[in-house]
Formats: sequence, structure tokens, C-alpha cells
Amino acid sequence: MEQRGRKYHRERLREALREELETIVEGELGDPRIGLVNISSVELAEDGRSAHVWVAVTGEDEEAEQSLKGLQSAVGFIRHELVERLQLRRAPELFFHLDRSRKAEARIDELLKRTTRKKSNV
Repeated sequence: MEQRGRKYHRERLREALREELETIVEGELGDPRIGLVNISSVELAEDGRSAHVWVAVTGEDEEAEQSLKGLQSAVGFIRHELVERLQLRRAPELFFHLDRSRKAEARIDELLKRTTRKKSNV
């Protein structure tokens, strides 16, 4: 069982990572492949050595894949910035993933609207 203090520290670090990643991605990466990217969430491993970063990208699937490649190529710079900004000994290894939940949510809303229209027409 994990100690309460460690869990609290990991949660604070996870939120700090998300905020700093969002700042770095939004304004400091000059890679033209990276489009409009939002950091949805960060899942930090229990040992703090790795983090899975879920990003939502506006645009088509091809643009999202290009943005993901741009982020993966900038991992070294991003980790360096995280070490300096958060004063960490070592930044966690970052793994970027596309967050497609917004797209699925929009599709579900569309389907629900269609069914309500059909019911009102009948």
C-alpha cells in the first residue's frame, strides 16, 4: 500500500507536469508539424520515471499524427525544460498519445441528436 505522502506528492507532480507541458507545447516549440495541441491528461507511473501524456489535437487525423511526431521529436527539449522549471533531478520519460475522446464524444452527441429528431418526426 502506498504511503499517503507519496501519493499526494505524485498527484502534485502530475498536475505540475501537465501545466508546464501545456505551456511548453503552446508557446515554445517551433516545429511546424505541431498544430493546435491541448494536454488532456498526464498519467504518472508510481515510481515517477515515466509519464503518459494524452494530447487532443484539433484537425484531421493526418494533422494529428504529424503533431504527435513533432512532439515525439521534441521530447529531449521538453524533458530538459521540465527539469529546469520544476527543479527535478530527472524528468520522467514522456510517451505521447492521441486523445480521441472528444471526437468520440462529438460522434455520440450527433447520433443522439439524430435519434431525437427521428422520434419527434414520427
